[in-house]
Amino acid sequence: MNKLIDMHTHTNYSDGEYSPKELIEKAKIAGINTLAITDHDTLEGLKNIPKNIKGIKVIPGIELTAKVPKGRMHILGYNIDINNKELNDQMSFLKTKSINSVISLIEQLKKDYKIYFTYEEIKELVNYNHNLGRPDLARLLIRKGYVKTVQEAFDKYLIKAYDKTRKVNKNLTYKECIQLITNSGGIPVLAHPHSLELDNEKLEKLIRKMIKLGLRGIEVYHSKNTKEEEKFYLELAYKYNLLISGGTDYHGPNTKPDIFLGIGKNNIHIEKLSILDEIKKTKN
Repeated sequence: MNKLIDMHTHTNYSDGEYSPKELIEKAKIAGINTLAITDHDTLEGLKNIPKNIKGIKVIPGIELTAKVPKGRMHILGYNIDINNKELNDQMSFLKTKSINSVISLIEQLKKDYKIYFTYEEIKELVNYNHNLGRPDLARLLIRKGYVKTVQEAFDKYLIKAYDKTRKVNKNLTYKECIQLITNSGGIPVLAHPHSLELDNEKLEKLIRKMIKLGLRGIEVYHSKNTKEEEKFYLELAYKYNLLISGGTDYHGPNTKPDIFLGIGKNNIHIEKLSILDEIKKTKN
């Protein structure tokens, strides 16, 4: 049996549940031989990967959040130089920003839903060793009994609260994200395009703009892509000569219980990707 590829996973240095070492071991058990660790807006997980890993190829990656008027835009960067100064400086800034974003959300939850967190609870959040995100607040809402699952926390509170606070949060533009990845020797790829909430015509128009700025790939295969979306993204990849990537977007069984390493939600089962051929070429 051919080994699996998973080019989109998260550790507990962003919003995943497992350490880099634990994630790598679980990937091996799942039959994965090529794994990309792509934490949100941080390099700390990559810097804590064990040395002398055997039995699996680990590709250094990142998932940057870009500012958009609606939906969510994430840009994956593959094969980045984790010691690049510009990238490290920007990640330090984003860590501070992540704290401010969560504080804004806490204020919005208090205002809209009369949900209060204690000083100790907020202090514990701020002192986490990873970039803060909505899943951290979701887990806190579970602990306090407001919801039973992470998804319920998003559906009931966090999506609406985020929509109200997003205007004051200073995310990078997609141009800045692409440049940051490129300048650090990486390959910029648009992640899960469906999250942009655009129709096919508007999405294609946006992708043409992004290609001019240096976008080089598209995440064709993803746990939440429908077969129709997958087909359209594949057509875009061929039409614009974009590299093809794909992955499960694995976080862990509590955060995303229906998504499994290597196969995702809809048995995506990836065994070959053009993004990997490009990475091999750049290393030769």
